[in-house]
Amino acid sequence: MNYILFDGPSRHNLLPFTYTRPVADIRVGILTIREKWEKHLGCTTTTITEEYLSEKYPMVELDQNVMINASFLPNAKLVAIIKGLQENQAVFSGEDVIAFFTKDSQDEVNFETYEAIEFNESVLKIEHTWDIFAKNGDAIQADFDVLTQDRTSQPIPSTCNVLGDEHIFIEEGATLKFATLNATTGPIYIGKDAEVMEGSIIRGPLALCEHATIKLGAKIYGPTTVGPHSKVGGEVNNSVIFGYSNKGHDGFLGNSVLGEWCNLGADTNNSNLKNNYAEVRLWDYQTEGFAKTGLQFCGLMMGDHSKCGINTMFNTGTVVGVSANIFGSGFPRNFIPSFSWGGSSGFTTYLTKKAFEVAEVVMKRRGIAFTDVDKNILEHVFEETQKWRKS
Repeated sequence: MNYILFDGPSRHNLLPFTYTRPVADIRVGILTIREKWEKHLGCTTTTITEEYLSEKYPMVELDQNVMINASFLPNAKLVAIIKGLQENQAVFSGEDVIAFFTKDSQDEVNFETYEAIEFNESVLKIEHTWDIFAKNGDAIQADFDVLTQDRTSQPIPSTCNVLGDEHIFIEEGATLKFATLNATTGPIYIGKDAEVMEGSIIRGPLALCEHATIKLGAKIYGPTTVGPHSKVGGEVNNSVIFGYSNKGHDGFLGNSVLGEWCNLGADTNNSNLKNNYAEVRLWDYQTEGFAKTGLQFCGLMMGDHSKCGINTMFNTGTVVGVSANIFGSGFPRNFIPSFSWGGSSGFTTYLTKKAFEVAEVVMKRRGIAFTDVDKNILEHVFEETQKWRKS
């Protein structure tokens, strides 16, 4: 069977992260949503997403296809039902479509003609940006169970202080020295060729993905994910950092999500709790206003390629778009549009020519080319977000 992951209505709620990727390629837990589905299904998947993303994330359509809403995370019971789908059958969770069987001749799907299969079991759904960190603990546990089943961890080095060693899994090539690991509060997964430097204190759940680094003396509170090739230092609490991003120095990051190719300057801090303990509101790209999250703790949402200078301070519930550059003293406003350049004293437009020069240098350092496809995606984001920039 050919499986295709589609963005669904949650795509707009997951901006700015879905400006530069399909919903399926959001990382939550250890794996991306796509990687989770492919692990469970035992095959590769393709994607239906926005047209401007389709060259980088193409769709392969065959005569018979099962379409899966990428906002939903797989579990064994759900996957068993989806694998058994027949023509004109669809799986629902309440009013939400999870998956359906279709043919390539169908331009539009009329679900009234489908046999509805109601999935009443619990299932994780990522439908808001804050779900990425708020549901990260459950996602780490689910991925940990799948990835470690019937496998043996590499030995925990004798120099480490350990609690709950049965919930720690270390992949081949990972290095740990003189670290403290407490897995009694959740599993700790150390990916292939990852490194935990001396003096680090880790309290699970933690997902340290392949080639990622926790730097000297870092304090990590779970549930936290450090994506592939990312580097983390200082204090981090309940945050998700996608691949190739750096928070390499002291400073606090809490209840936050960083996209790819982000960099936080030394001693950058974010607030994750309002002074009056009130519910946090976040910028909503659809309503163009600030929406309730239902959360008391909510920090920073930063899109791909965005960066900030040393000693930057982010207020509670700050949303930073794609390819923004923030610096200077004081708190910048809590919605910073994509391609903004400045800080608390105001912003100008970060021109694509300069932004692309930086992206090319940053990616080249990691041995990855900044392609014309990447440029075209960012050009589209620049145009689409123009209305929120004042200059």
